[in-house]
Amino acid sequence: MNHSVRRTHLPSPSEDPQETPDMHYQKYHPIDVVNGPGTRCTLFVSGCVHKCPGCYNASTWNANSGHPFTPALADRIVADLQDAQIPRRGLTLSGGDPLYPGNCPSVQALVRRVKAECPGKDIWLWTGYVLEALDCAQRAVLPYIDVLVDGPFVQALADRRLQLCGSSNQRIIPHPARRLGEGA
Repeated sequence: MNHSVRRTHLPSPSEDPQETPDMHYQKYHPIDVVNGPGTRCTLFVSGCVHKCPGCYNASTWNANSGHPFTPALADRIVADLQDAQIPRRGLTLSGGDPLYPGNCPSVQALVRRVKAECPGKDIWLWTGYVLEALDCAQRAVLPYIDVLVDGPFVQALADRRLQLCGSSNQRIIPHPARRLGEGA
């Protein structure tokens, strides 16, 4: 006698936590010359708690907006970074906020993979958090980041003359993990 149960209903992502993506994204640009130095791949993730007035990416604030971040997209990013026909200097992560708590596991997996499979490529990450106030999960991403641009956008401090920052309170921090004495 067969006591196995036959499943007649496959769970939707909302019913099965194993199928629920950790992160969503708004846009992926496989070729970008605006969001960081050189030609890059740029991923705009969803999810941001800062909700800065004047933000030019307000559509990214809702963590569930956009598209699910999938292994297929991670594969594409790595392939694009390895493409010899159109050499890229590196990967830019923006948003939303890549260090939004729900994004940290997916972001860490992606940047770890990029460092392992794309030697010589740099990774820039923009966050509204301040380096010194990052929690443990956010700090776990830092060893894989070459340059961190930190701090919320402050409209009163906006300055279009700044390169790679929107407001003068934001900092460009090379090797942020070293700055905190956490390796890298």
